[in-house]
Amino acid sequence: MTKIDQQLFTTHEHALEKEFELCPKCGCELSVKHSKHGGFIGCNNYPSCDYTRPLVQHESIETQVIEGSVCPDCGNELAVKSGRFGIFIGCTNYPECSHIEKHDQADSKDEIPCPKCKKGHIEHRTSRFGKSFYACSAYPKCKFLVNYPPRAETCPDCGFGILVERKGAAGMRLECPEKACKYKRPV
Repeated sequence: MTKIDQQLFTTHEHALEKEFELCPKCGCELSVKHSKHGGFIGCNNYPSCDYTRPLVQHESIETQVIEGSVCPDCGNELAVKSGRFGIFIGCTNYPECSHIEKHDQADSKDEIPCPKCKKGHIEHRTSRFGKSFYACSAYPKCKFLVNYPPRAETCPDCGFGILVERKGAAGMRLECPEKACKYKRPV
């Protein structure tokens, strides 16, 4: 242990963090910068030069119009688009019409009514971190959500409108999502 070369542990610039390109705006060197959203390439002459570009160039798909499709809100055509959360189908008349097709539309007979507001229905959603949850379709007026798949059964103990399916050590079970109620039963 006494023969460790201390020069290996100095805080000199790492070889991969040097870009060896010149800034197209000011001509200064570029280097890899780090932010809370990930790495990017930026100018060393910051803040007088604000040139940045992504570290990895992602392929962006061109908007492809779907022939014969009609937006239910405004009547324009629908198109396949690429966005922050991936590929989706949306209206071509975008800033004026913000219609987006749901990719997992269920039949109306399978819809579970919201037990809180009774106006919306429970639908599957994904958070920005990729986690699944089930929330009321009347959001933001109704903020009801559960983290487990709901079932359209009323709780026999408290009378709450739904039960949720949870996986435990003893297997699958149905339980009431209300905090005050402790109802559980195996599936």
